[in-house]
Amino acid sequence: MAEFVLDNGTLRVGFTTAGGSFTSLVSQGREYLWQGDPAVWSGQAPVCFPICGGLREDVAQTRSGKQIKLGRHGFARKQEWELAEQGEDSIAFKLASAAHPELLEQFPFPFTLVARYALDGAKLQVSYEVTNEGDEDMPFFIGGHPGFACPLDEGEGYSDYELRFDADEAATLCTAVPSTGLIDVENRSANPMIGRTLPLTHELFDFAETIFDVLNSRTVDLVKKGEEKGLRVSFPDFPYLIIWSKPEGDFVAIEPWGGLSTCSDEGDVFEEKRGCLTAKPGETVVRTFSIEIL
Repeated sequence: MAEFVLDNGTLRVGFTTAGGSFTSLVSQGREYLWQGDPAVWSGQAPVCFPICGGLREDVAQTRSGKQIKLGRHGFARKQEWELAEQGEDSIAFKLASAAHPELLEQFPFPFTLVARYALDGAKLQVSYEVTNEGDEDMPFFIGGHPGFACPLDEGEGYSDYELRFDADEAATLCTAVPSTGLIDVENRSANPMIGRTLPLTHELFDFAETIFDVLNSRTVDLVKKGEEKGLRVSFPDFPYLIIWSKPEGDFVAIEPWGGLSTCSDEGDVFEEKRGCLTAKPGETVVRTFSIEIL
């Protein structure tokens, strides 16, 4: 494992080759990224690939009959990546099946995944670049899972904060099934938002995550109520959004996903899952999101 830092004077971001992601997000002395707690959630900002969420019994099949066997969120977050590029305000990490052929036992498609990060003022740009290194179409999913500190400062409480969406969202949301990790899209629950705002409480996560399977917003702000202190997550390329925490966790994860856990109205054919992307042989598919300190 190797660690790196980018600092442009406005934003200081730490990175690691363990999972190919970022570990710190500091502006004006304030840490915005959850710093991980194994007793609650040891993650910080894992990369979800080649699935987002989970498969029914961790297994799916392709239309051509290949078996895919993946644990929740896939394997990318648990691998050692390699440094691919480093500049003054940017850095990139690479995970390739050529260097980890054992991964083909879980996901039988040769691939290269590059996670590219760039600082632009108070903004961190995140780009996932997925290349099909094989000779047949490659189905896959990609997503981000950043968790942010909440509250941000001493003396504040979790419920002092809220999420502000930039558009009206559906009145009902699909329902997570904690016993299986899958999603019930047919028995929907009331959206807990008030207008375009989702007030944060630990009780909100007593049952499970909040899943926006029909998403209108392209940005969500995590801010202290009555103030503009916080951050903005923008996700122009992602059709789904997950809001997740744990009842005892002082964090909230704002997760732009390209797909969802297997849903109640879906079978186990990988390509027929919601949001499945396809990269043709030699093609690179790119998906981006950003985090901006307000």
